[in-house]
Amino acid sequence: MTTIAAPRNAEMTGERTHIRRRSVARPLLYGALVLCALLTLLPFVWVLSGSLRSLDEIRSDPGAWLPHHVTLDNFVRLFRTEGFGRFLVNSIVVAVIVVAGNIVAASAAGYALAKLDFAGKRIAFGAVMAAMMVPFTTVFVTQFVITVDLGLADTLTGIALPGAALPLSVFIMRQYALSVPDELLEAARIDGAGEFGIFFRIFLPLAGPAVATITIMSFLFSWNNFIWPLIVAQSTSSYTLPVGLAATSQAAAHVTDYGLMLAGAIVVMLPVLVLFLFLQRYFVQGISGTGMR
Repeated sequence: MTTIAAPRNAEMTGERTHIRRRSVARPLLYGALVLCALLTLLPFVWVLSGSLRSLDEIRSDPGAWLPHHVTLDNFVRLFRTEGFGRFLVNSIVVAVIVVAGNIVAASAAGYALAKLDFAGKRIAFGAVMAAMMVPFTTVFVTQFVITVDLGLADTLTGIALPGAALPLSVFIMRQYALSVPDELLEAARIDGAGEFGIFFRIFLPLAGPAVATITIMSFLFSWNNFIWPLIVAQSTSSYTLPVGLAATSQAAAHVTDYGLMLAGAIVVMLPVLVLFLFLQRYFVQGISGTGMR
C-alpha cells in the first residue's frame, strides 16, 4: 500500500505545483498584455487630446495629456480647409484602385503560384520574396521614371498603380491557397470549369479570410502612403489626404498648425479603425491560415 500511495502522492504534488504555476503565470501574462496595450494606445490618446485643444494651448503645454478646454475648432477648420474634400475623394479613389487590384491581381498571382504548374514558377516566387525585402527607397526613382514614361505623372492612376499588386498580398494569398484541397479544384476541372471560373467562382469565395487580410493591409498601405503620392502628385488637384494635410497645416511664416495636423491625423485613422473592426475576425483567420503566426 505504501509503494502505491507514494507515486499517487508524487503525482498529486506535481499537479498542485502545475496548477500553482498556472495561477501565477496567467495574471502575469494578462498584466504584460495590458501594459503593452496601454503603451500602444498612449500615442493615440495624445493625438486625440491634442486635436481637442486650441493651438495656443498646444504651444503653451505641448506635453499635456488632457485638454484644459475641449474644443472642436480644429475639426471645423479642417473640414472648411480649401481642397479638403478633393483630398478626401482622391484618397478614396486611390484606395479603391489599390484594394481592387490586390483582391484580383495579387489573389490571382498567389493562386497561380500555389496551384498551377508553369515554367519559372520558383523564380517568380523568389522574385515575390525578394520584392518583400527590398526597401521602397531603392526603387522609387525607377518607379517614378516608369510612371512618367507611361504618362501617369500627376494622376491618381499613377499614384495607385505601384500598390495594385503588393508582394505581401501575393505571399499571403499564395500561403492561403496552399491550404485549399487540390481535389476540390480537380473536381471542378473534370466538370469542365476553366481556370478563371475556378478562381472566381470557387477559390475566391473560399479565400474570404485571406481576402479580408489583404483588403485591410492594402487599404492601410494606400490610405497612409505619403512619400509616393508626394513624389507623383505635382499639383494640389492630385494630392491625397496625407499630402494635402501636410501642405495645408503649414501656416504663415512656416509655422506648423499642430491642432489642424492632429485633427487631420484623427480623420485619417478613423477609416482604418472602422475597416479593421468590421473585418478583424476574418483578418485573424487569414493570418492564422497563412501560417504567419
